[in-house]
Amino acid sequence: MITTITGKNQVTLPAEIVKALALTPGTRLEWRIGPDGSIVAQPRPSRARLAVAFLGSGRRLLKPGDDPVAELIAAREAEDAEADPARP
Repeated sequence: MITTITGKNQVTLPAEIVKALALTPGTRLEWRIGPDGSIVAQPRPSRARLAVAFLGSGRRLLKPGDDPVAELIAAREAEDAEADPARP
Protein backbone atom coordinates (compact mmCIF):
# COMPACT_ATOMS: atom_id res chain seq x y z
CA MET A 1 0.00 0.00 0.00
CA ILE A 2 1.32 3.38 -0.94
CA THR A 3 -0.06 6.74 0.13
CA THR A 4 0.99 10.29 -0.68
CA ILE A 5 1.49 13.22 1.67
CA THR A 6 -0.52 16.25 0.54
CA GLY A 7 0.67 19.85 0.54
CA LYS A 8 -1.01 20.22 3.96
CA ASN A 9 0.95 17.23 5.37
CA GLN A 10 -2.17 15.04 5.30
CA VAL A 11 -2.29 11.33 4.53
CA THR A 12 -5.30 9.19 3.61
CA LEU A 13 -5.23 5.81 5.31
CA PRO A 14 -5.95 2.84 3.07
CA ALA A 15 -9.45 1.40 3.59
CA GLU A 16 -8.16 -2.05 4.52
CA ILE A 17 -6.11 -0.60 7.41
CA VAL A 18 -9.10 1.44 8.63
CA LYS A 19 -11.33 -1.64 8.52
CA ALA A 20 -8.77 -3.99 10.08
CA LEU A 21 -8.23 -1.65 13.04
CA ALA A 22 -11.90 -0.54 13.24
CA LEU A 23 -10.83 3.12 13.03
CA THR A 24 -13.58 5.74 12.91
CA PRO A 25 -13.61 9.45 12.07
CA GLY A 26 -12.09 11.38 14.95
CA THR A 27 -9.77 8.56 16.02
CA ARG A 28 -6.54 10.02 17.35
CA LEU A 29 -3.26 8.47 16.23
CA GLU A 30 0.00 8.64 18.17
CA TRP A 31 2.97 8.88 15.81
CA ARG A 32 6.57 7.98 16.55
CA ILE A 33 9.72 7.09 14.68
CA GLY A 34 10.80 3.47 15.08
CA PRO A 35 14.40 2.50 15.85
CA ASP A 36 14.95 1.63 12.19
CA GLY A 37 13.56 4.96 10.94
CA SER A 38 10.12 3.55 10.22
CA ILE A 39 6.97 5.52 11.02
CA VAL A 40 4.73 3.93 13.64
CA ALA A 41 1.16 5.13 14.22
CA GLN A 42 -0.87 3.73 17.11
CA PRO A 43 -4.58 4.44 17.62
CA ARG A 44 -5.27 6.16 20.96
CA PRO A 45 -8.47 5.52 22.90
CA SER A 46 -11.10 8.23 22.65
CA ARG A 47 -11.81 10.44 25.64
CA ALA A 48 -15.18 8.72 26.01
CA ARG A 49 -13.52 5.29 26.14
CA LEU A 50 -11.01 6.55 28.73
CA ALA A 51 -13.85 8.00 30.82
CA VAL A 52 -15.68 4.67 30.76
CA ALA A 53 -12.49 2.86 31.76
CA PHE A 54 -12.05 5.12 34.79
CA LEU A 55 -15.74 5.25 35.70
CA GLY A 56 -16.13 4.32 39.33
CA SER A 57 -12.44 3.56 39.83
CA GLY A 58 -12.30 5.71 42.98
CA ARG A 59 -15.32 4.12 44.64
CA ARG A 60 -13.19 1.60 46.48
CA LEU A 61 -11.59 4.52 48.34
CA LEU A 62 -14.93 5.68 49.78
CA LYS A 63 -16.00 4.69 53.26
CA PRO A 64 -19.51 3.25 53.73
CA GLY A 65 -22.00 6.12 53.90
CA ASP A 66 -19.76 8.63 52.09
CA ASP A 67 -21.59 10.72 49.50
CA PRO A 68 -19.11 13.03 47.75
CA VAL A 69 -21.78 14.44 45.43
CA ALA A 70 -23.98 15.51 48.35
CA GLU A 71 -20.91 16.99 50.06
CA LEU A 72 -20.04 18.97 46.93
CA ILE A 73 -23.61 20.28 46.60
CA ALA A 74 -23.61 21.32 50.27
CA ALA A 75 -20.27 23.08 49.85
CA ARG A 76 -21.52 24.98 46.77
CA GLU A 77 -24.72 25.99 48.60
CA ALA A 78 -22.62 27.26 51.52
CA GLU A 79 -20.44 29.28 49.13
CA ASP A 80 -23.55 30.76 47.50
CA ALA A 81 -24.98 31.68 50.93
CA GLU A 82 -21.74 33.40 51.92
CA ALA A 83 -21.64 35.34 48.66
CA ASP A 84 -25.27 36.47 48.96
CA PRO A 85 -26.52 36.46 52.58
CA ALA A 86 -30.02 37.60 51.48
CA ARG A 87 -30.43 34.31 49.62
CA PRO A 88 -32.46 31.64 51.49
